Amino acid sequence: MPPMTNVAGRRLALSNLDKVLYPDGTTKGELLHHYATCADVLLPHLAGRPVSFLRYPDGVSAETFFAKNVPPGTPEWVTVAEVPRSSRSTGRQIVIDDLPSLMWAANLVTELHVPQWHADAPAQADRLVLDLDPGAPATVAQCCTVAAWLRERLAADGLETWPKTSGGKGLHLMTALRPTPSEAVSAYAKRLAAEAERELTGLAVHRMDRSLRPGKVFIDHGQNNAAKTTAAPYTARAARTPTVSTPLTWEEVDAGSEGAPLVLRIGDLPERVGTHGDLFAPLLDTARARPLPTR
Repeated sequence: MPPMTNVAGRRLALSNLDKVLYPDGTTKGELLHHYATCADVLLPHLAGRPVSFLRYPDGVSAETFFAKNVPPGTPEWVTVAEVPRSSRSTGRQIVIDDLPSLMWAANLVTELHVPQWHADAPAQADRLVLDLDPGAPATVAQCCTVAAWLRERLAADGLETWPKTSGGKGLHLMTALRPTPSEAVSAYAKRLAAEAERELTGLAVHRMDRSLRPGKVFIDHGQNNAAKTTAAPYTARAARTPTVSTPLTWEEVDAGSEGAPLVLRIGDLPERVGTHGDLFAPLLDTARARPLPTR
């Protein structure tokens, strides 16, 4: 039997802590330590949202699989919500709203993905997201240039934008909205991405056709669809190295456009959070949320 650990009054079995998950030797214990130390900044971005799991229990070099359903053996004290899966069906998903639930989920070895809406208001988005994905030989530097243009364009519509690393090759841009039907947010995001493609000729593309992407930044607007999810802030990623989807300052994005590296790993986060706090905290401030532009 794995050792039992008391987490905020809940008894958890945290197993195989010495298992190596990443080629650099990072272990499951180190991954769990990341989630425990980032809990204060991570949990507010998960609260109330149904979580999807991208699991890699045997490490990033082994099988990964995406799961939305409640896993077998889920403790009775973990919150579960009934959420729509289609116009005709619903499903049950985990909602992580406290430290014990977070550590239980972390023990599954997973990325944490959430939609742009809360479980009690399905398909009513309170965030807009744009995922900037560079097609080689483009890099995150080109993503930063596109991000700066999108920031100004969104500001012209009265919307404030916050950047984070995707934890992969690119960036995520997020904006706080007053609750708006996801369908309307998706349509706006698509128009915005198409405008960026027209204005940033040869640099940006908004269509999914992979033949169009080499050397350009794909502006993925599709994650605003109510059925889609985005990697949560501060989640670790199942990448070759233990990267984290990490909120950035705009000064860091500006430096990134000049070639500064924008790769944050689990070992970087404690000091960074101690210095900056949660750079995505403004997303949680309803007073900063703005209506979706109608034009």
